[in-house]
Amino acid sequence: MAHAAPVHLRRRLLPVLAAVGGVALLAGCSTGAATTSSPSPSASASAAASPAASPAADLSCPPAGAASAAVDVAKESAKEPKVTFPTPTSVDALQRTVVRKGDGTTVKQGDSVTLSYVMYDGKTGKKVDSRGWSADSRVVFPLDTTQVLAGFVGSLVCSSVGDRVASVIPAAQAFGTTGSEQIGVGGGDSIVFVADVLDITPTKADGAAKTLPSTFPKITLSATGTPTVKIPATDPPKTLKIAESKVGTGKTVKSGDTVTVQYQGVLWRTGAIFDQSWGKSPTSFATTDVVKGFGKALVGQKVGSQVVAIIPPSEGYGSTGSSDGTIKATDTMVFVIDILATAQAS
Repeated sequence: MAHAAPVHLRRRLLPVLAAVGGVALLAGCSTGAATTSSPSPSASASAAASPAASPAADLSCPPAGAASAAVDVAKESAKEPKVTFPTPTSVDALQRTVVRKGDGTTVKQGDSVTLSYVMYDGKTGKKVDSRGWSADSRVVFPLDTTQVLAGFVGSLVCSSVGDRVASVIPAAQAFGTTGSEQIGVGGGDSIVFVADVLDITPTKADGAAKTLPSTFPKITLSATGTPTVKIPATDPPKTLKIAESKVGTGKTVKSGDTVTVQYQGVLWRTGAIFDQSWGKSPTSFATTDVVKGFGKALVGQKVGSQVVAIIPPSEGYGSTGSSDGTIKATDTMVFVIDILATAQAS
């Protein structure tokens, strides 16, 4: 299945789920920290840095140009292709050339796509990252500029499943004037990005329905899969409770895997939603980068399942609660989690 896109291309850590780890392709880790207003169900939440310059991408199909056309890459290759281009390569606006045209579904903004990719510093020609070239290491990439740097979203929107694309991304839509020390990209450098678009990740769990235990909250789903959670008029359980409301048949999630999910978090105390991915796009993270109860709810489950987890403070925020006070030290959290993809830890 697929990994989350790695940390260095993501604009910031996801508001709820990210703890102290990270996923490498998605985050920009080059300048000052970006914080979020939503609480994170991590015992030790930290914010990822995002580039100073990352304007919103023009998400219409970017045109080919001389720079992207000069990226020499084989059309067919199951393994990582050899890529060559003139150095230095630099652009002021995003360019994209379709090296191989696929015949699958057209990708749109808000989709999460499964891909393999390799990227280079355009100035030096140095390869700075490569992922997803084996079946167990595919990358899941949310096409959402609140999660992913604008140039990488713009490189993939309006592609088709089966495409191989070569793009040259300006610094302003990648790592800005500071660059990325994490992966060795210099300040102001353009990025050369080659990706195979392999699939579009489902947006909701498709497993067979299963009745929850009578002591669990009642879950109803909209046509899009968005849950509504009704908390029972009882005290919450004192220990972690996990049950399936859909049973999938896909790959089993293992500890340390990177999973792609839709989720909703609700407080037992109030019944209020404190965060969710629904209405945005699916989220990817490692099972070890979230609070204990959330990780335990995923490990051992199969892709396509929907899991409901009742997480007491001891498996969540502990005795301190969230820093903004939204989740108190005594609060039990309820999560509804649709498991959409998983990949082995790299």
